[in-house]
Amino acid sequence: MIPKHRYLKLDPEEQKYWHSHEFEVKSGMLVLPYPDSHAHQHDKWDKLETQAMEEVVNLYGKLYHFWQIDRGDELPLGPPTLMGSLTESRQLDVDKVMAERNAELGIDQAQKRRLREYIDLPGIPGNADSWWKEAERSRKGKYSTV
Repeated sequence: MIPKHRYLKLDPEEQKYWHSHEFEVKSGMLVLPYPDSHAHQHDKWDKLETQAMEEVVNLYGKLYHFWQIDRGDELPLGPPTLMGSLTESRQLDVDKVMAERNAELGIDQAQKRRLREYIDLPGIPGNADSWWKEAERSRKGKYSTV
């Protein structure tokens, strides 16, 4: 991840491969799982996590996945895939998709959203999150019926 000022210095074509973190942070989707040291101190950890999210909301990421475990692969087969992130709620029902993770890790995603309400959004430059913007322009995927 890199800060916005470094992202803005990237070549415009390169910027298209990077994603923002505004939605991940504000939706409560992005979490730092409770470490064993805070197993009984969730409030304290939530405060630390929220402080970290104040920084993350201003960062841009470029992430490759090497292992497609949802397919059942026992090894990382095939080429790596450049991944993006969700940028708005109509792309996926985040609460539904994260329900199993939240239950397993003891995460209250709605509470995470409330704790992060005060975090200011820095605004997303035009080339970030380009795959979603292109999908919307082309009316593809989730945007085909919009």
